[in-house]
Amino acid sequence: MDAYCSDCKKSTEVVFDHSAGDTVCSECGLVLESHSIDETSEWRTFANESGDNDPVRVGGPTNPLLADGGLSTVIAKPNGASGEFLSSSLGRWQNRGSNPDRGLILAFKTIATMSDRLGLVATIKDRANEIYKKVEDQKSSRGRNQDALLAACLYIACRQEDKPRTVKEICSVANGATKKEIGRAKEYIVKQLGLETGQSVEMGTIHAGDFMRRFCSNLGMNNQAVKAAQEAVKKSEEFDIRRSPISIAAAVIYIITQLSDDKKPLRDISLATGVAEGTIRNSYKDLYPHVSKIIPNWYAKEEDLKNLCSP
Repeated sequence: MDAYCSDCKKSTEVVFDHSAGDTVCSECGLVLESHSIDETSEWRTFANESGDNDPVRVGGPTNPLLADGGLSTVIAKPNGASGEFLSSSLGRWQNRGSNPDRGLILAFKTIATMSDRLGLVATIKDRANEIYKKVEDQKSSRGRNQDALLAACLYIACRQEDKPRTVKEICSVANGATKKEIGRAKEYIVKQLGLETGQSVEMGTIHAGDFMRRFCSNLGMNNQAVKAAQEAVKKSEEFDIRRSPISIAAAVIYIITQLSDDKKPLRDISLATGVAEGTIRNSYKDLYPHVSKIIPNWYAKEEDLKNLCSP
């Protein structure tokens, strides 16, 4: 790091003394700046703390969805004998006080946990929080299955951010909520948000290609097979195949794996995609007449396509 030294009358290399907070010229030793403020994170672990504690001395970012911005003080449980009576009494008083954001904080934590388990990015989690806050503000969700409601918020957020997940994937992290309950909660949220804005809620269109890379990764397919599957599923959109995008994606993966040396059994594809074996067979039956136009020429020749089993 270089800085201008008034004694040397030129730009010289400087040394930063972290213990004193001084910036010193390396040539003449002049202190150019003293008592500098260190803006980096503090990683000091104090003597009375265990090594498992997070040593960061700052709180989280502000949350505009909460009344206090998420900056309220929470009195922790007493640790050790000293001050136990005082801190426990303060904690009891705090618990007695009404916190209007307590329900929201718990809901946001649940959404964050579900997002982490699905490996979703922060933008999807934030969108789900916003959707839940809008629904909660209408005070009409009392008595409904909370887990299904939060899972439905996450499902809608994924759709709106163009990173859709299947209902089955959402259901796997929904703390016991069923697909039917999540479906009902989704319809309820869409209806409530529509009443609030006076417009229909934009959910985004699902394409079979949205699921392809993730499904292929679950099956451990190589890059060449993944590329072929992505091209094939894009070609399949040109034909009138009246199946759900998830079913089409599963059927395309089945075809691609059957044309490769690393053939995958139907059961494995069903587990990786969440689509029933019978549904994959029926989708394969619908795709079979168009297989010569769907499968890329560089991946399989005409002779290879003829070896595919007839549905």
